[in-house]
Amino acid sequence: MHDAEFTDYVSGKASWLRQVAFLLCGDWHRADEVVQIAITRLFVHWSRVRVAGNIDGYARTVLVNVYLAERRSPWARRMVPLGGQEEPPADNGDLDRVLDLRGALAKLPPRQRAVVVLRYYCDLSVEETARTLRCSQGNVKSQTARAIDRLRRMLHTPAEEVRP
Repeated sequence: MHDAEFTDYVSGKASWLRQVAFLLCGDWHRADEVVQIAITRLFVHWSRVRVAGNIDGYARTVLVNVYLAERRSPWARRMVPLGGQEEPPADNGDLDRVLDLRGALAKLPPRQRAVVVLRYYCDLSVEETARTLRCSQGNVKSQTARAIDRLRRMLHTPAEEVRP
């Protein structure tokens, strides 16, 4: 019974998990690996996850923690991304701006990238982001400010135009 419930959840959320992982990693292959590890961890702890009340929040936290742990490992520092994109980006109007923003996002340090993805892609509040990253709200605010400032500098965009 629990296996079917887990399978239904993962089937429904696989695309969303993969997109969040891609925004964190900037590479579809690494995103798939992060999602696979996160799904495995969710399965192992499914009895605890399903009673947590917010399965999406739990899954997102596991996904971000897997990404951050992967970035801290010595192996991640030695890997060089291929730079190719397996899937074409969605048509969001100004494709060049989307690609520029993704490139700039990929250059952010892992925690700043995680904060930007959680705050602006996942639309989490400061409190929810702090809970997901297990840090203070002040840390989320300062990481967000630094990340946005860095994105502005990389994109050479006036302050009022940048909103990831």
